[in-house]
Amino acid sequence: MTRVGIVGGGLSGFTAYLTLKRLGVEDVTVFSLDGDPAAAFRARARAIRQTHMRSESDGHCLPSSFPGLAVREARTTRSLRPLVASACDRYRPTVESFLGHVDELRRASGWAPVPRRVERVRAVDGGFELDGEGVFRHVLVATGHPGLEVPEELRGDPRVVHAYEPHDYAESVCVVGAGLAAATEWRNALAAGARVVSVRRREPTHRPLNVPRPYLSKRGLARYQALGAEARAALLEELLAPSYPREAHVDVRVERRVNGADQVVCATGFRRGWRQDPLLARLVEEHEPATVNGWAEVAADATVPSLTDRERTLALGGVAAQWAYPAADTLMGARYVAHAFARRCRTR
Repeated sequence: MTRVGIVGGGLSGFTAYLTLKRLGVEDVTVFSLDGDPAAAFRARARAIRQTHMRSESDGHCLPSSFPGLAVREARTTRSLRPLVASACDRYRPTVESFLGHVDELRRASGWAPVPRRVERVRAVDGGFELDGEGVFRHVLVATGHPGLEVPEELRGDPRVVHAYEPHDYAESVCVVGAGLAAATEWRNALAAGARVVSVRRREPTHRPLNVPRPYLSKRGLARYQALGAEARAALLEELLAPSYPREAHVDVRVERRVNGADQVVCATGFRRGWRQDPLLARLVEEHEPATVNGWAEVAADATVPSLTDRERTLALGGVAAQWAYPAADTLMGARYVAHAFARRCRTR
């Protein structure tokens, strides 16, 4: 029997697990310190007081896109409104309904990760060794974001809190950043009665989804994947620039510096690049796969070419797979990687 290992039990690892099970791959071992696949998302959503998702109707953990959350809500409420909103990229399921969806799937799926942190993935004959847990023929590394990003000039400032950490609001608040978390924090702080200013390096982009819809289609994705390394890296930086849906906008005064604020909220997202992830950094150091500007240069199916052949598979999921799929850190991206990985597990 083919042994399959998933390193990381977040939403990407959970989606891959469900997809493998649906397609008949039975011997799947997941390694994760937390048994709740939505634990990280749950904590971050609570920190910024998020009430609605951005990820649209197909932002769910089921192996197939249809039926999505809009169809589910339409059936429950007996209303066509969710379907119409979804057709216009304007459907926003509530965080509560999404977390309920994850909990239902977790209870019904037999999800039971091995509670340990994998610190090394080593290529050996017949597959990959995971910290003495034996050899797995196919491995998906989906360790998630490698940590919260705080601008270097603000590290150590006692006024600073990251948006994704629990916090209340002072009388005057400076929000650093220009993405969805920043827009949410502007609204939150204003509602709490604070004086709010925004410090940002660029003007935000108004975009319904995390990346433009064309890059989620087969044709758009094929054009993206056909780009050379430098052009793809440049486009990826552009696509990952801060953005939020137009309806999330709140007018606040823009300042160039954080001077004078009682509190500084860093809505600056996450650290980027394989160097920031200890497991990936060790993998690159020991096996030297191709990298470009902090990205592991994975194939279109999110596999690491130099460590994948007809007999074994090493694939990356989540944010680490954005080289293959720009929205790989979304639930749609998790499903894209999960299906590509499952095909290899079934056919190799």
